[in-house]
Amino acid sequence: MTTNSTTGIELLAMEYPRVHDIVKRGQEGIQQGTLPAKVFNDPQVYEVERERVFGKAWIYLGHVTELPNNNDYMLRNIADNPLIVTRGADGEIRAVLNACAHRGVQLARADKGNAKLFRCPYHGWTYRNCGKLAGIPQKKEAYGDAINEADWSLKKVPRLEIFQGMIFGNLDPDAISLDEYLGDMKWYLELLTNRTEGGLQVVGEPQRWIVNADWKMPADNFIGDSYHTQTAHQSIVEMGLLPDNPFYAMAGDMIDAGNGHGLGLMGAPPGIPLPPYFGLPEEIVASAKQRLSPEQLQVMEKSNFCHSTVFPNLSFLHIMTAKDAQSELTPMITFRQWQPAGFGKIEIWSWCLVDTEAPEAFKEESYKTYLRTFGISGTFEQDDAEVWQTSFSMTKGEMARDMNFNYQMGHTTLEPREDWPGPGKAYPLGYAEFPQRGWHSRWLQYMSGEV
Repeated sequence: MTTNSTTGIELLAMEYPRVHDIVKRGQEGIQQGTLPAKVFNDPQVYEVERERVFGKAWIYLGHVTELPNNNDYMLRNIADNPLIVTRGADGEIRAVLNACAHRGVQLARADKGNAKLFRCPYHGWTYRNCGKLAGIPQKKEAYGDAINEADWSLKKVPRLEIFQGMIFGNLDPDAISLDEYLGDMKWYLELLTNRTEGGLQVVGEPQRWIVNADWKMPADNFIGDSYHTQTAHQSIVEMGLLPDNPFYAMAGDMIDAGNGHGLGLMGAPPGIPLPPYFGLPEEIVASAKQRLSPEQLQVMEKSNFCHSTVFPNLSFLHIMTAKDAQSELTPMITFRQWQPAGFGKIEIWSWCLVDTEAPEAFKEESYKTYLRTFGISGTFEQDDAEVWQTSFSMTKGEMARDMNFNYQMGHTTLEPREDWPGPGKAYPLGYAEFPQRGWHSRWLQYMSGEV
């Protein structure tokens, strides 16, 4: 029996005692740099986080440039909640459950399109793209006056907010605002999203593929794991697609931006000259100098590589790489979403973005670079997917029940920089797991009901 005074962690202990033990071990260990392996590999953990993480956190749904016209729509998900994200006839962006209110049948079937109405293929109930019920076949004959159409609209995502063109949804009507949720991370996102008046635009269609692993592993990787570059991506360095120094990722700063968000920023490796400001075209740099703060420009000027995660499952990568061994290093931006598609299965969503006002030739080269490196068959993507999958498959059994993963990098050797111009805590070494520990601490708070 539960009461109004039952806490989230007490309720977890009653309903999912195994998950409760994993969470408690995680809370006790993460500040010292250990985390139970079963955080990434337990079906009950997945069941709980669907409700407590994806039911409470702000989740990325897409970019406004994917809906350029009124009545455009696209299909997206928040965990197991399939959504239609639309730009209505009034220009407003909304998100509704892609399920007919009559019998729950899927309404929109194409991944994207332009439609004023959605008609159910089962009984023909029809809805406006804002979600309101527009018509019922033979309503008078079938129902008489029993139905009030206003009561049978599509279920709406309770909260939807936009930051710098990025659309986020939240299933919790009582959640904090997106502005408060992003917090200090907004300062760093603007290094990508606010360089020009037009901001970023999506190029091409989002690519999607399935990886048999836990969604938290790539979120962990992108927020702060520069360490794997020297090993997992060594062959790419040898191919000439990255600077000729496998330890280049060590020369950077790792930033814990709070609320589970974080990033790594790296400049040119020692002895390897690279252009400032991510190597961006002069037009973009000139615009950024008019729009960003002096402190943001100070950070951006020294940056060539950036990897980051917005809690829980949206990651960014802004790097200089080459599409092949004969090409020059080219800046590219990719947004990555680690969409849980069941226990032990991720549907990876990958977008390529460019500055709207960049030269067309640069946009094309940046897109080609993205496709060959971080597209579905990209060289980096193959390396990462392999290790994520084996980490999952090797820890399924009972022997991993009491196994801990190590997150002690930098724990006893580094202090935050006092001269860092931006918000959050910045640590002066690329090999440091402060952002990961911050991400997992936040996940543990959601899982225990503390948020």
